[in-house]
Amino acid sequence: MANEVLIRVLERKRKYMWPEAQLNFWLIVMIAAAATIVGVNAYFMQLQSVFHLGVPWIFPYSIATGSLCLLFLLIILVLIQQRQLLPGIVVLGSFILFVLFLTGLIETSIQLYGPTGSVNSYCNLYRPSKGLANGEATLAWLETQGICQDWRAVFSFYIIGTVFLLWMMVMAWQVNQDNFD
Repeated sequence: MANEVLIRVLERKRKYMWPEAQLNFWLIVMIAAAATIVGVNAYFMQLQSVFHLGVPWIFPYSIATGSLCLLFLLIILVLIQQRQLLPGIVVLGSFILFVLFLTGLIETSIQLYGPTGSVNSYCNLYRPSKGLANGEATLAWLETQGICQDWRAVFSFYIIGTVFLLWMMVMAWQVNQDNFD
């Protein structure tokens, strides 16, 4: 009778310990940033369509970038729920989105604060009038201020998103390093 040797392969799943409070805060801020970028740029595209104007590339680019970010955040939420969130996936996705957000930030800053004819140069073109005598000027001022504030919000959320994606890459790297110590 031959000796039979049974080899048992043990699988050991690695458990990565993510800082829950930081991860939850990061997710909430990134959802707000991505959703704001998508919403404002979709509004801008709709305005361009109403006025029969061409659509600058930054609007669809920002919608695509924000949508990819929301998809990435959804994937992270699913992986968290299944307790399978791996630092490598987070670093890779965060790096890709970091590059996209940085590109959007640069172009938005050029459009907003760039040379003559930038969005910011039109922000104080109209003045609100007192009373009902010149309601069109007040309405023009309100609309202009709203559009300018939307541009500033997109710019701000691009900054926040870029910084938070960099933070997530560092945090994921630390989680990975803590697992091997």
